[in-house]
Amino acid sequence: MAMIISLLEITVSFLCFSFFFGYFLIMKKPHRSLPTNWPFLGMLPGLLVEIPRVYDYITECLEASKLTFLFKGPCFVGVNILFTVDPANIHHIMSSNFTNYPKGSEFNKLFDVLGDGIFNADFDLWMDLRKSAQCMMSRPEFQRFTLRTNMSKLEKGLVPILDHFAEKKLVVDLQDVFQRFTFDTTSVLSTGIDPGCLSIEMPEIDFARALDEAMEVIFFRHFKAKIVWKIQRLLGFGDELKMKIAQSTLDRVCSKCIASKRDEITRGVPSINTSSKDLLMSYMDVDTTKYKLLNPGDDKFLRDMILSFMIAGRDTTGSALTWFFWLLTKNPEVTTKIRQEINTQLSLRTNNDSDHFSSFDPQELNKLVYLHGALCEALRLYPPVPFQHKSPTKPDVLPSGHRVDSSTKIVFCLYSLGRMKSVWGEDASDFKPERWISETGRSIHVPSFKFLSFNAGPRTCLGKEVAMTQMKTVAVKIIQNYDINIVEGHKIEPVPSVILHMKQGLKVMVTKTSNLV
Repeated sequence: MAMIISLLEITVSFLCFSFFFGYFLIMKKPHRSLPTNWPFLGMLPGLLVEIPRVYDYITECLEASKLTFLFKGPCFVGVNILFTVDPANIHHIMSSNFTNYPKGSEFNKLFDVLGDGIFNADFDLWMDLRKSAQCMMSRPEFQRFTLRTNMSKLEKGLVPILDHFAEKKLVVDLQDVFQRFTFDTTSVLSTGIDPGCLSIEMPEIDFARALDEAMEVIFFRHFKAKIVWKIQRLLGFGDELKMKIAQSTLDRVCSKCIASKRDEITRGVPSINTSSKDLLMSYMDVDTTKYKLLNPGDDKFLRDMILSFMIAGRDTTGSALTWFFWLLTKNPEVTTKIRQEINTQLSLRTNNDSDHFSSFDPQELNKLVYLHGALCEALRLYPPVPFQHKSPTKPDVLPSGHRVDSSTKIVFCLYSLGRMKSVWGEDASDFKPERWISETGRSIHVPSFKFLSFNAGPRTCLGKEVAMTQMKTVAVKIIQNYDINIVEGHKIEPVPSVILHMKQGLKVMVTKTSNLV
């Protein structure tokens, strides 16, 4: 009996000590929004609880910690992360001290599914990959090829689908539609192959699903000890089993594309666009004396190239369009202003294939200053890539005063950057296209270290203009001819992933406009 009482006293004492110790740790925090730093476990418990709303949670932490916040992981597992949205830090890392902040081996391990593509490459290899891609994409014939591909898929793919759902009064997932649109167009530009993903039947595409699953697994790798996910991969369970299956699918589809292209070249069969080479064909014929690439023409090299361009073109633009149209449904006055701008600035002409639709000259898109501002505003609040990861090769001191070394993981949270009042003003969380327009009616240039959606410094996105043009053509066509309404009760929330997707998609009802405003 005495032993039982002693055990009870010890248990009660331990619980009381734990309570008061925990209370002490919580009260010791510099701000209530910051996670508690527990012995051995670090701040991980607080983060795990907040995973469903991880973007907003990190935003709160960064706001409370004056733009830079050190997340301390469990002891001995090396998961300390310096989160920062300080524009001075971003400029220092991405531009002024760029050579000290390559992607690095840790980034390469996290994103190993991408192989040695341009996203993972560093130093001379990255420079040659970038120069070769820039050369190919800047050719006038490739730019015309891009415009033709986008407009063709818009008129023959997107419009018929929206017509179908409008006529049948059916609910459509606009996120799914946009992902299919950008998947098809990017596939044509990258490989010359149109997978026909965007059709009324809405076929499931293994490659697209595998990309989504791979990006989700990569996101969670950021918050796990490396040894944990490596053991999962070795034993084949959990997220890493999902990654293994996804990677197998990606490898299989890429190999099929490469084999098909080789056969096409051997037989002299013209591609679907005879006036321009797709990127796959261009890389098969790359000038090896000009660019020192890793085994150019080799199947692995071509596979890594395909994946890099598919992720760059499909996921980011599809995500941006989804959040943009959701914001328009919440701000109908913005839709009205864009519609008015379209009618006054574009030379609309009747499309012979339809008595309802008006066509436009894509070259006039630069006149749409308000639409440009609305798209930039959507990208500011909902950047397609919500996080970026960096590590220094040599010890450094950031402008914020934080010391970093080669073991420090630095993460830019782009989602949070767009919501910082100290960066964007008290109305930082508001959707205001006007903040991108000067008093004289011209577009305002915002420095890339403040608006990071297209990256900054030497790694600034090569496809920025292609992406903006594609988004504008889609926006003009839809806003011109349709009204979009969110299904009542449909919940909108971002899914934790490398790409900012909506967890339940964007379920809407589409109706044709009766009159242009």
